[in-house]
Amino acid sequence: MSRYAIYFVPQPDSALYRFGSSVLGYDGSTGVEIPLPSHPYFQSEAARDISAEPRRYGFHATLKAPFSLTSGQSEASLFRHAESVFSDVAPVRLGRLEVAQLGSFVALRPIIANEAVNELAGHYVTVFEPFRAPISDADRQRRRAAPLTERQIAHLDRWGYPYVFEDFRFHMTLTGSLPERDRQLALAALRDLYAAIDQPVLIESVCIARQEERSARFVVAERFPLGGCAPAM
Repeated sequence: MSRYAIYFVPQPDSALYRFGSSVLGYDGSTGVEIPLPSHPYFQSEAARDISAEPRRYGFHATLKAPFSLTSGQSEASLFRHAESVFSDVAPVRLGRLEVAQLGSFVALRPIIANEAVNELAGHYVTVFEPFRAPISDADRQRRRAAPLTERQIAHLDRWGYPYVFEDFRFHMTLTGSLPERDRQLALAALRDLYAAIDQPVLIESVCIARQEERSARFVVAERFPLGGCAPAM
């Protein structure tokens, strides 16, 4: 059974997208593996293992976490709803990002907390909820294996994902979980690579990504431009 997710994915021709996709070794727009960066850090045989987990999802920021369609809904109805939803939302100026440590992994995140993108994600969690099938017992147990607060457990049970609303943190994952020493090496290399393309980011489109089955990787199924007028950068 297919799963879907609401993602911010940079435009495929952008420097940000090329950076993130190359770091993961996977192009989520085409569904094919691509070469890792030429940076010395990525030249070891184990380099592809560093991003094995995030490679499954492609370079993205989650706005609504992966979900299966509930009974009575279809991909076509999901896409029709998305077109209406996205056309009513103006682009969001995200600002500059930084390569940073988040727990045991490395990700891009806003240098300055951005309330507009937090509100955007919360809006999408809510308006796409009628399409989400209830979370399975297996997925709930998997999520509960991580340390969660009482509020996050309540979010998991209500919305199928613990990190929503007050617990949402915009980020674009660049590595899997790494030991401390490896994480510091990855931070240094990724900061070095990102410095060459560092510039403010504008969210002007949102994607629906599709995973055909649990063992498959997510691929961008459709890109939807946001409506309204773009804010000045």
